[in-house]
Formats: sequence, C-alpha cells, structure tokens
Amino acid sequence: MNEELIYATLGEEGFNQLTSKFYEKMRGDNLVGPMYPKNDWEGSEERLRDFLLFRFGADQRYLVKRGHPRLRGRHMPFKIGIAERNRWIQLMGEAADEVIIDCSIRAEVMDFFAQVADFMRNQPESPCDHA
Repeated sequence: MNEELIYATLGEEGFNQLTSKFYEKMRGDNLVGPMYPKNDWEGSEERLRDFLLFRFGADQRYLVKRGHPRLRGRHMPFKIGIAERNRWIQLMGEAADEVIIDCSIRAEVMDFFAQVADFMRNQPESPCDHA
C-alpha cells in the first residue's frame, strides 16, 4: 500500500469528508451504530479522522491526544463478529464511493479497512455466519 500517494490524493480534506460521510451513515445504522456513544458522535468522528491522518499522513494529532492506537483493546468492550465487520465495511465503502474518485486509491483504502475490520473481530465465527 502506498500511504504517501493515498494521502497526497485525499489530503486532510478528503479524510475529513470520508469520516463525515461515514458517520452520517453510522448514526442511522441499527447494527453497529449503537456501539458508538450517543453523546460523543463528534468525538468518535474526530478520533477516526485523526487515526486515518496518522496512518496515512504521519500526522501526530492522534498520538498526542490518545497515545498508541491500541485499536483491538479499545474495541474489546463491543461484540464484533462477522455481521458487525461486514456492516462497518459496507458503510465505509458507501462513504468511500461518495468521496474517493480514483478507483485504485479507493481499492487500497478499502483493503486497509477490511484488514482493520478483520483485526477488530472478537467474536468466534458461527455456522450461521455462512448462511
């Protein structure tokens, strides 16, 4: 993955738009939306945006405010299985469709999100997940 090219293409404004569109969709979602604190939507959006700026642009805001990402540990309180993973990726994909014009950049960003979403899973796969 070429983080520098992704950041050069999207820039801070692109990541702002991506997280904004994603959270618009998340607020109305009945599966993964309830995992987010109702009284801190703006904070959740800011944390994701800052994380993405750190990951793709080496921006230090996230580290200064939150320290090491510790993504899996921070998400352990939530039950994240296949359905939750898939919905998160679906909503992020819809947001990316609205914001990321370059198909190759979109594919790289979505590959990254798929890896992160898989890493966040903390519920075992069940036979019903294949139905």
